[in-house]
Amino acid sequence: MNVLLPTQASLFSSPHRNPVHTPISPHTNLRMGSRKRKADDDGLDDNMSISPTNSPAPATRQIPRPSKKVRANEVSGRPLGLPRLLETLDAQSLRSVLQTICERHPEIGSEIVTSAPRPSVDSTLGVLSKYQTELQEAFPYGGSPGSDYAYDRVKQQLTNLIDALVDFTPHYLPPNEQQTATSLSFLDRATKIVHNLPNWDSQSHRYHKDNAYDEISRAWALVISEASKRGGGFQLHSGGWDQTLARHNEQSGGKMQGAVNALGSNLGWMGGNSGVASGDPDSIRSQLLSGRYGTNHSVPVGGLW
Repeated sequence: MNVLLPTQASLFSSPHRNPVHTPISPHTNLRMGSRKRKADDDGLDDNMSISPTNSPAPATRQIPRPSKKVRANEVSGRPLGLPRLLETLDAQSLRSVLQTICERHPEIGSEIVTSAPRPSVDSTLGVLSKYQTELQEAFPYGGSPGSDYAYDRVKQQLTNLIDALVDFTPHYLPPNEQQTATSLSFLDRATKIVHNLPNWDSQSHRYHKDNAYDEISRAWALVISEASKRGGGFQLHSGGWDQTLARHNEQSGGKMQGAVNALGSNLGWMGGNSGVASGDPDSIRSQLLSGRYGTNHSVPVGGLW
C-alpha cells in the first residue's frame, strides 16, 4: 500500500524557488526610518522653495477698467445757435448781414420783400427822423448855418436824408398804397421834413430843397387825382386836407402850387354841396376851386430851420 508522505522543504533549497526573508535587526529599521523621514523633509522643502513647472498656473482675471463716463453737458467750445446770435445783433448789424445775403442770393431778397410786413407810417417816419437828427448834429458850432463851410460839413448827411425821403415816398403812393388816408398822412409829415431842410446862402446849394418840394408836390397831386377817381374827393375835404395842403404851400413859398391846383380841379365836382361856406370868396376852398389860391399871398421863403 502506497502512502504519500508530506514532503518537507529542504533547508538547502534554492532561494529562487522558495525565498526566505532574512530577519532585519532593530538598529537597521531605525536607520532606514530616519533616512526616510529626512528624505521626506528635504522633498517638502524643495516643493516649498521651487514652484512646480508642470502644474497649470491659475488663470489670472483681467479686471475691467471703468470706462470714462460721458457727461451729457460736457464743457466744450461751440458757436452760438442762430436764434441766440440774432439776439446779439443790433439793427445796423442785422441789416448789413441781410443785405450781404440778399446780394449773394437775389432770390432770398425777393422772398424777404414779399414776406416782410408792410412798414407803417410811424416806422418810416422814425427812420427819416433819425436821418434828420444826424443832419442837425453834423452842423458845426458857431458861424452861419447857411454858409458854404456848413454845407460842406453836412453835405453827406443832407444827401442821406433826401435820398431816404425819395426812396420811401413812392411806397405810400397809389397803386402801391390803396388807402388815401395812409398816403395823405405820410405826405403831410414828409412835407414837414422838407420844410425843415436847411436854407443855404449860395443859390447853387438850394437845389436840394427845391427838388424835394417838387417831388413832394407831385406826390400830393397823384394821391389827390387817384382819390377823386375813387370818389374820395369828399374825404379830401371832410378830413381838412385841403386846408392842410394850403398851409404847406404857404410855408413852401408857393413851391407846392401844383398840388394845390390838382386839389382845386378835383374838388370842383363837389360844387356847393359841401359844408364849407363856399360863398365866401376869401375862403381857402373857394380860392382852391377858382385857382386863385396862393396868388395874392406874401409868404416867407424857406423853412423852419
